[in-house]
Amino acid sequence: MNLILENLLGRLLLEKDISAFYNFTDQVNNENKLIKICAMTSVSANKVRCNRCGTIHIKTNVKLPIGAFFCPTCLELGRVRSDEYFYHLPQQNFPEKTYLRWAGKLTENQEKISDALCQQITNNQKLLVQAVTGAGKTEMIYQLIEQILSHGGSVGLASPRIDVCIELHQRLSRDFTCQIPLLYHEGDYYFRSPLVVMTSHQLLRFKEAFDLLIIDEVDAFPFRDNDMLYFALENAKKINGNLLYLTATSTDKLDKQIKKHEIKRLFLPRRFHGHPLVIPKFFWKKTFYKKFIEQRKTGFPLLIFVAEIDFGQDFAKNLQEKFPKEKMAFVASTTKSRKTIVEAFRKKQVSILITTSILERGVTFSSIDVFVINSEHPNFTKSALIQMAGRVGRDSKRPTGLVSFFHSGKSLAMCQAQKEIKKMNRLGGF
Repeated sequence: MNLILENLLGRLLLEKDISAFYNFTDQVNNENKLIKICAMTSVSANKVRCNRCGTIHIKTNVKLPIGAFFCPTCLELGRVRSDEYFYHLPQQNFPEKTYLRWAGKLTENQEKISDALCQQITNNQKLLVQAVTGAGKTEMIYQLIEQILSHGGSVGLASPRIDVCIELHQRLSRDFTCQIPLLYHEGDYYFRSPLVVMTSHQLLRFKEAFDLLIIDEVDAFPFRDNDMLYFALENAKKINGNLLYLTATSTDKLDKQIKKHEIKRLFLPRRFHGHPLVIPKFFWKKTFYKKFIEQRKTGFPLLIFVAEIDFGQDFAKNLQEKFPKEKMAFVASTTKSRKTIVEAFRKKQVSILITTSILERGVTFSSIDVFVINSEHPNFTKSALIQMAGRVGRDSKRPTGLVSFFHSGKSLAMCQAQKEIKKMNRLGGF
């Protein structure tokens, strides 16, 4: 098969997508093996469904002047029109070979989860691994990934957060021998590989492609309880493919499926290094500068979470003016150089990083402390605060640290987060 056509295997693309990426429209139109799928389907006299994202629209709301209909829901991935088609080639197996080169060793608790995953993944199975922050979820799925790949299968690993995907890609590229595409809005061009890392919206570009789909941080926005992304998830896996959800904090939707025995949960309440989770301490906001000066005397890097971008920009500017000798930076979803800035903080070239909740989960920094400003803000949910606290103590070299919530009055979410962390420590034997 033509190498370019191989990149269509398991994909769901419009003709204009193919032309833009591969520039072989004439060949596509003449290729008999390609499956053409109507981009949109009428489901009633007045409703039409998008076959990429599954959204049903009232026809009069999405009618174009030419008489066709379009889908505004997944517009960012390219406009879907009812008079156009998707192109698709069914996925094919990859060579059966060993890809894993990780030489690390799992803890006893991690190994139990890893073994259970390898044994319980069967046709059309759904599993959830709920493990506390810092438990080592990524390493626990390595053997399962290798099991699928060694039998010629394909694995997709998706997360709602770009920063999580970037870190996962770095680790998997180090620990597996295959080249791995990293797919997000400004990421790599797609190339065919048995292992793919992507943001959750990129699932919309696949159809029956993966023997195993892993969703990391399934409770995070925008994946949390998002019907469109759950539709994309089901569409992207093979008919008998398997789903694995990873999280430290579950969702109501998942909990209901667990109670109905639609999903089986595996639980790990203990960090890989055997130390407890760091419990947040609450401080009045007016004590921030005093606590900040105390923390800086320790020399440990400091991650400061803020609830809003505008506030964060002003806060970072004012803090830098007060402490001009400190190397500070600010990152948010709008920061163009955020990958570079985050890496500088990881390498300790930046000692203080102010950030929004984009770094609340899925990223690991060595020996840091965490401050949360305005921790009572409604943007800071219980799960978000748990994740922020979970950035501390992840390194066996320094399994402790500071988690300080600065507030003008405690919120329910703050109290729930602290209570939940204490509960996890009790379940972990502390």
